[in-house]
Amino acid sequence: MALSVVTRILRFNEGREPQRLALKYEAMRRSPFGFFRGTAHLFYRDWPAGSPMDHSPLAWVCGDLHLENFGSYKGQNGLAYFDMNDFDEAALAPAGRDLARFATSTLLAITDLGLSAAEARAFGHQAHLAYTHALRLGKPMWVERATARGLVKQLLRRVKRRTQSDLLAERTVVLRGRRRLRIDGRRALAMSAESAHQVERALAHAHVSREAPDFYRVIDVARRIAGTGSLGLQRAVILVYGYGGRDGNVLLDLKEAAPSALSPTLRIRQPRWTSEADRVVSIQRRVQAVSPALLQPLRLGRRSYILRELQPSEDRLALARVRDDRQRLEVAHRVMAEVVAWGQLRSSGHQGSATADEWIEFGHQRSWSYPLFDFTRWYADLVRDYWKEFSEAYDDGAFEAQLHAGRRRRRAPAT
Repeated sequence: MALSVVTRILRFNEGREPQRLALKYEAMRRSPFGFFRGTAHLFYRDWPAGSPMDHSPLAWVCGDLHLENFGSYKGQNGLAYFDMNDFDEAALAPAGRDLARFATSTLLAITDLGLSAAEARAFGHQAHLAYTHALRLGKPMWVERATARGLVKQLLRRVKRRTQSDLLAERTVVLRGRRRLRIDGRRALAMSAESAHQVERALAHAHVSREAPDFYRVIDVARRIAGTGSLGLQRAVILVYGYGGRDGNVLLDLKEAAPSALSPTLRIRQPRWTSEADRVVSIQRRVQAVSPALLQPLRLGRRSYILRELQPSEDRLALARVRDDRQRLEVAHRVMAEVVAWGQLRSSGHQGSATADEWIEFGHQRSWSYPLFDFTRWYADLVRDYWKEFSEAYDDGAFEAQLHAGRRRRRAPAT
């Protein structure tokens, strides 16, 4: 007997920290696209056996490729880039998995913004042309501030203009001459002293901390609120000494790495990663032109975490901000499709992924386009049905028992 979508969601999220899990369910309730963002596990479990898209070349896929998993960030070289920025579900997989998730997100997100289904399909068609053209050229590029246009250029300018002191002023407060993280319930929650000590101890034993102990000296720690799919997993924002002085402090993001929702549905042999965080960081470094500053895996007890310099959520391409600017959104969407192609070319020929010649050939093929668009339309409709079922159950309080049980289990705030 098939399980209901509510049961599947409850089982997948079992054991997550209840305060942030409640925020995840709230985000999923807002729209079909919000629901889609929080349910990558459903997408891959629903993937049709024998799909023609599984004959596409093997790629180091993002695994959760949707329109709001792109954004600008400051790279380890200090320059600003626009790229995919979330690799929690990353794995070696047929490229069709990423392409189908991206195309489905387009149909859902564009119609959520009030555009028609026909307009959403036009967006998908233009993105498809941009993607295949980038593959046929066979050369991985990257998005620079000097050549970027529209929304992407605005994001890159924002990163370039943002100073460390501006970010600190936004995320911290100074009390009695000492800087502390701002606990606002929107981006940060208080953390217990015990959990904060665990974070501090793990950071102190990290390889980078041993090389630069003063830089990574912890001043304050809080639980971080960010994303949708990862809400409920352990996550922290850490204020460290950094370069010294009040405006030289640095904010770090520490995010728990969970097993990929994609990997269990694959028959493709994966590398033997030392941890889930090692998987995420290794694939991210392969796919992106330049990785975010301070990106590295880190262990805390039996769990592994992804550590990097904090990247503000405002640097993501938030669709709600461009609801009434169809042309600029369409340009940005085409850039996203090019970014996907460039990432596949950049990571080609590595531990089983397709070679550059195979990607060029794939860009010239047309046969895979039809099953891609057929699947996209079918799954977008299925997501809308799922969302209605989820919303009715959510409004009826079906998730309260799980959240209350989680609160009873929790003796102290987790990271």
